[in-house]
Amino acid sequence: MADRVVADRYRLEERLATGGMGEVWAARDLELDRLVALKLLGPAADPARFEREAHAAAALSHPNVTQLFDYGAWEGRPYMVLEFLPGGTLEDRLRDGRPLPDAEAERIAREVAAGLAHAHGRGLVHRDLKPANVLFDADGRAKIADFGIARMGGAGTLTEAGTLLGTAAYISPEQAAGEPATAASDVYSFGVILFRMLTGRLPFAAEVPLELVAMHRNAPPPPVASVRPDAPPQLARLADASLAKDPAARPRDGSALVAALGGVPATAEAPTAVLAPPAEPTAVIRPRRPPPRPPARRRRGLLAALLLLGLLAAAAAGLAVALIGHGSSSSATTTTTSTHRRTTHSTTTRSTSTQTSTSTSSTTTARSTTTRPTTSRSTTTHHTSTRTTTRPTSTATTTEPTLPATSSAGSTTISTTIP
Repeated sequence: MADRVVADRYRLEERLATGGMGEVWAARDLELDRLVALKLLGPAADPARFEREAHAAAALSHPNVTQLFDYGAWEGRPYMVLEFLPGGTLEDRLRDGRPLPDAEAERIAREVAAGLAHAHGRGLVHRDLKPANVLFDADGRAKIADFGIARMGGAGTLTEAGTLLGTAAYISPEQAAGEPATAASDVYSFGVILFRMLTGRLPFAAEVPLELVAMHRNAPPPPVASVRPDAPPQLARLADASLAKDPAARPRDGSALVAALGGVPATAEAPTAVLAPPAEPTAVIRPRRPPPRPPARRRRGLLAALLLLGLLAAAAAGLAVALIGHGSSSSATTTTTSTHRRTTHSTTTRSTSTQTSTSTSSTTTARSTTTRPTTSRSTTTHHTSTRTTTRPTSTATTTEPTLPATSSAGSTTISTTIP
């Protein structure tokens, strides 16, 4: 049959295995130009079982489960196309009867447990887990294959009641008793595989398969430590727990195996997260930039203008001080004494006028002085006239503050002597 093309797409290249279920070939996918594994159903095989395997594989998608690519019929024979796994089987690695290195045994146990957790999380029980159904890809990753007698949750069995399904060396006690298989049944088969990887031998051995089935059903398995005292304690405890006769005493499913191995179950649902209200967005405060400095030419013009204004203000202040000082130094004074002459004279000043009157008696001198704050005003020209009248009786002096002139005509000061 080599070089024949199945379904006008898959060219058969090499026969990999032959069994009661049919043949397994390495084939070339002519459309995608890749190597695949093509399984052809045998003439005497049960097509319902073959179809069940295809549906089971199609329901799974996990790095540790063999991937199904295609399913159909060719020349009256059903076929399925799976990913090609060139790394051989776990049975090939255990055939020499020696334990696997501890690190390798732990890695394979983790990967097989993860594949079981994915299948169990989707209600699928393998029912025939054994080293021959654990394959390796080109990178050495373990993948569970051959779900030929797998049982979907809630589906009826493909065989009559009481018929044994599964390989005798890895069958669970409940399957040996003809009871329905559960996820815990796959856990028991996992325990037998782990026991063999750690010790290099099976927990039970017999020449006749039925005797072996009876031992799985009734005989207590030996502890791993009794066969190999230096086995890793964590792996040894897990193998012993998985081989419990009572399904309820074993880890319940693949997720429990993953957790026992210290990993996070692939099918474990994350707890519901309560989301906090969104926080206010962080405000980015940018430093304020100083206002742009004016150009150098504008700055020079501004400084020149300010300097000119300062000079003008200083000149105005100096002029005002000079005018005030000059006005305060100029004044007119009129003095009246007791005499028989009348004298009249006039004095011209630039400031304010002062009026003084003095009265003096021959026996008593009375002086009255009234002083008011002087109010100064800068004027252009003030004219002050002084008139003196002398009488031989008394002298009176009256001093009044300078009053600002209301016009350019100035003020008049009169001194009078009353006899």
